Amino acid sequence: MSEIMEVTEIREYLAHRYPFLLVDRVLKIAPGENITCIKNVTVNEPFFNGHFPEAPIMPGVLIIEAMAQVTGLLGFRTMGSKPQENVLYILVGVDKVKFRKQVIPGDQLLLSAEIMKRKGKMWIFKASASVDGKIAASAEIKCAVVEQG
Repeated sequence: MSEIMEVTEIREYLAHRYPFLLVDRVLKIAPGENITCIKNVTVNEPFFNGHFPEAPIMPGVLIIEAMAQVTGLLGFRTMGSKPQENVLYILVGVDKVKFRKQVIPGDQLLLSAEIMKRKGKMWIFKASASVDGKIAASAEIKCAVVEQG
């Protein structure tokens, strides 16, 4: 199964909002398997005001966050449900992180993730972020579905 998801539908699955929603579009998704998304990186991003004004670079932690948000979309679509009001999908661990290329304004970040393992409420994904076919970052992302309150 492959389908495009625009930002309005993405917001039905992720609790994040501006300036922290870091996924602009889903290009393809195969529930239970993998997902590919994009994040358009613009000079207007609020983090570029301080990281770094004279040489803007997207912070690595935000690239990891973008990859984690992609896993959230894949996780919920795999479960076949949208998140409930009292449920959050949260990042609980990051392993084997590698940064290979700086991401700068004007880049289009291609975000990919595949499910490696799922046990109960815990998920483990292999994720990557690339620009123009070159890997910018990769990691194993661990997330969990948790109830609030």
